[in-house]
Amino acid sequence: MTANKDKKSEYLSSLKSIETENFLDRVFYRPIGFKIAKAIRNTGITPNMITILSIFVGVSAGVFWWFPYDLGLAVSGIVALVLANILDCVDGQLARLTGIKSEVGRILDGFAGDLWFAAVYLAFAHRLDMQFDTQFDPWIYFVIILLSAISHWNQASLTDYYKTLHLLFISKDKGKEFEHSDSIVARYKQMPRGVSKLITWGYIGYTKNQERQTPELQKMLVRLREKYGNNLPDDVRDDFRKKSLSLMPMLNINTFNGRSIILFISVLFNILWLYFVWEIIVLNITKEIIKAQHENYCKNFEKEG
Repeated sequence: MTANKDKKSEYLSSLKSIETENFLDRVFYRPIGFKIAKAIRNTGITPNMITILSIFVGVSAGVFWWFPYDLGLAVSGIVALVLANILDCVDGQLARLTGIKSEVGRILDGFAGDLWFAAVYLAFAHRLDMQFDTQFDPWIYFVIILLSAISHWNQASLTDYYKTLHLLFISKDKGKEFEHSDSIVARYKQMPRGVSKLITWGYIGYTKNQERQTPELQKMLVRLREKYGNNLPDDVRDDFRKKSLSLMPMLNINTFNGRSIILFISVLFNILWLYFVWEIIVLNITKEIIKAQHENYCKNFEKEG
């Protein structure tokens, strides 16, 4: 009994929070990621190595899907993305199990998924151009993937922001990754020139975009900081945490799992336009609904008068 409790405790310690994990992560990706992370934690393999490997594996899906439709290539690309997402779980879980963490590693981990989907979008544009080469100007497909890329970036950044914010209201320790762009800028100015500084520069723009999309949240954070400093009372944490948790099921639609289900159907049945409809229309509508509800919570939370 004690051994099982210890094993469960170790597994939970490898997660940011069970509350921010969606169903498929809890039952499939995270358990596999945990087993791999445990197996390699004493080998000298670092989380950043796993992140870089996940980028190559995820981008290979775009390579498989570049060619004319073939069921074998379709399945190979799906397997590649599933493996890449498992590796994406491994790097974070390995970092938490070993304590090997870095700011650049966390930022690089966040960008990995963007690179996977950039390769996928380019492949889809090429495939659509081949499929409809006599009907449309080829530039229309690149306009479509540009809209998809912008939509994906905004959806993913907002989803990540809300989930990281949720961690802040669980505990100060779990919420360490939630920070304002001003603190990132200050850190950036102190960094020597190099790849790490370049990656951090990109992260500044990413964080500022998150803040631009959430004006009421920014005002709420200022109110709470002025009222409580850095020590939020437990009742305040619990109150906002419940509100945030109520949006988690809808928020999970805009995660990798929410978009990959439609993506895999589109690839298997060679109806690539279906994914773009899902990405540009459905997921953007979902994002706006989530943002409106979350901003309303923030506008009225702990507001004087």
